[in-house]
Amino acid sequence: MQGKKLFLDKEVVRFRLSERVRPHNLYRRLAELIDWSFLYEETRAVYSHTGQPSLDPVVFFKLVLVGRLENLVSDRRLVEHCALRLDILLFLGYEVDEELPWHSTISRTRQLFPAAVFERLFDHVFAQCVARGLVAGDTQAVDSAPVKANASLEAVLEKQAAGPSGPHLGGREQTPAAGSVLSAPAHQLRQLATGQRRRQGAQTGALGARHEQARLLSNKTHYSPTDPDARISVKPGKARALNYLCSLAVDTAYGVISHVQADLADQRDSLHLPRLLTGLQQRLRANELPLHDLLADAGYANGPNYARLEADHITAWIPVFGQYKPALEGFTYDPTTDAFTCAEGKTLPFQKYDTNQDGAWHKIYWAVCRDCQQCLRKPLCAPRAKRKQINRTIYDAAYRRAWQRQQTPRGQRMRRVRQGTVEPVFGNLLPHYGLRRMNVRGLAGAHKTMLVTAVAYNLKKLLKHRPQQQLSLAVALPQPRRAATKRAVRLSRSTGAQTLVIAQPRSRNGIA
Repeated sequence: MQGKKLFLDKEVVRFRLSERVRPHNLYRRLAELIDWSFLYEETRAVYSHTGQPSLDPVVFFKLVLVGRLENLVSDRRLVEHCALRLDILLFLGYEVDEELPWHSTISRTRQLFPAAVFERLFDHVFAQCVARGLVAGDTQAVDSAPVKANASLEAVLEKQAAGPSGPHLGGREQTPAAGSVLSAPAHQLRQLATGQRRRQGAQTGALGARHEQARLLSNKTHYSPTDPDARISVKPGKARALNYLCSLAVDTAYGVISHVQADLADQRDSLHLPRLLTGLQQRLRANELPLHDLLADAGYANGPNYARLEADHITAWIPVFGQYKPALEGFTYDPTTDAFTCAEGKTLPFQKYDTNQDGAWHKIYWAVCRDCQQCLRKPLCAPRAKRKQINRTIYDAAYRRAWQRQQTPRGQRMRRVRQGTVEPVFGNLLPHYGLRRMNVRGLAGAHKTMLVTAVAYNLKKLLKHRPQQQLSLAVALPQPRRAATKRAVRLSRSTGAQTLVIAQPRSRNGIA
């Protein structure tokens, strides 16, 4: 007989939420894994002793953590999603008929808590990873990736030159908005204007007809009034966008995130490494872990970074930048005398230190004028100058050592280790942990969001970790007098268990 299910929508009298969520559920295990009570003491200073009770701080951090685990960017969608999931309600400590907080309450609470509270939560989870043996600490891989800001590139405005006073409105002087005033050096603005004119002049049609001029945007001349901290950046193969930069340090043992920070996207990665290294070293020292090797790509290569890592006794496995040349063709360097020798045997000694327009220090070597004037190679070596001059960075020795390291087999292996450690982490965070786009504005808000995302990733690592204990055992037994064969002792290893098997000699009738 054919059955037919009828839905009566009746009121259930006996219902217990904890009985409807299985013991192996992700959020049930997560609630038992972490002790969240320390958050009350961390957030006590931001509340007053009077007034209406606020949203529970533990509930807030659990909500934003669920948003990362469920890959939800919007707070409004997060509340709607949590109301439909029994396991999430149990994790938050809410009954089925209890109303969840409004999405605006989550947003205001995120702005209320300082970034130090989010960092304290990250440190707490990282310490649990260290206690479980998931972090070795000696080798760290560093990388960065752009994250889209909560602002549109179409709404950017042009920066104004800084004047003696701001515009007046109603007889009062107004302070210009943050980032709305030109702050780049004059030589950089001139270089930018020259490059833009050259690109606009090249925009012609197939028959030479000029098309509509494209809008050329730069962080030196434009800013976003919606989110002044967002920066225009471009990644190879993708369109320009307003982005933030997510910088990570990942432990190479099990891929646990050991440090995360939000940076401005209009600067090179090498400029963000000192702050990242400071935070990473402090966290590793707090957990009594030494740092010996740092792995990064060529974007982190510059002289101050090499010098600092060497001063901290850390081996930098960072390939040198492509423009660096370890040796000059036709010139030999002598480190004892700090001088170059040309192919004709003339010496170019060190003369002085100097800086370029961007403030980078370098060493200058030049030869005597009469040596170059009488040299037959001058038309090829120094055709327009009176003498040959060589400019080298003051960190040339550190560059040379880094270049030599990357040529070794270990340097090639470290490159593969970095690619297999930190790049898969970004491959998970950006599309699967709600980091494809920011739902907040400002550098501080972006930093909080990235910290929560890293906490969610490390908690997943903790839940998936299954320690495997292996024990080797050898037993020597005395041989019997009438044994037909020697006794064999074998150790059979199974997953997480040890079984000792002793093969006894058999008699002629088959009985041991």
